[in-house]
Amino acid sequence: MKTSRLEAFSDGVIAVLITIMVLELKAPHEARIEALRPLFPPFLAYVLSFVMIAIYWNNHHHMLHLTRRVTGSMLWANLHLLFWLSLIPFTTAWVGENGNAPLPTAIYGAVFFMAGIAWLILQQVIIRSQGEGSKLKAAVGRDLKGKASGLLYAAAIPLAFVHPIIADAIFVGVAGMWLVPDRRMAAHVTE
Repeated sequence: MKTSRLEAFSDGVIAVLITIMVLELKAPHEARIEALRPLFPPFLAYVLSFVMIAIYWNNHHHMLHLTRRVTGSMLWANLHLLFWLSLIPFTTAWVGENGNAPLPTAIYGAVFFMAGIAWLILQQVIIRSQGEGSKLKAAVGRDLKGKASGLLYAAAIPLAFVHPIIADAIFVGVAGMWLVPDRRMAAHVTE
């Protein structure tokens, strides 16, 4: 199978996730600026989640362009990633509705941690299937950025119970690390 079919399916799922998230933002019933105040926490959660999903989408695009063909194990690894990404709208809404509550913040971090693990699994499945000349392996190298992200998410989960703002700062920091598209992959994509 060509990568274009896998990419199109993933793009569709990601588009639905973003749509679900934005539908959780409810318009105020009053036409006053003060009516927007309660929407601020859900809006911040939405912005962070949107950025994280956009980062996954962007890097997923680059990763698939470094892949020659799709195998059955890649399909399952990709579905595993999409499963964890599909939980982001739920955890975003939960965090947005409950502000700085420890449990929703910890679960939010756990979903991103598991999405990161699923990403690394997909990446390794692709590298293994492509063999010694894998463009993806050359692009990611030792993948210190990916591993650091996982460690930061893992640290954020218990820190959410110390103070959710610490975990939130870690989430924003990880997003900041990845906000610029992964140049390691982009440099190897020849379109």
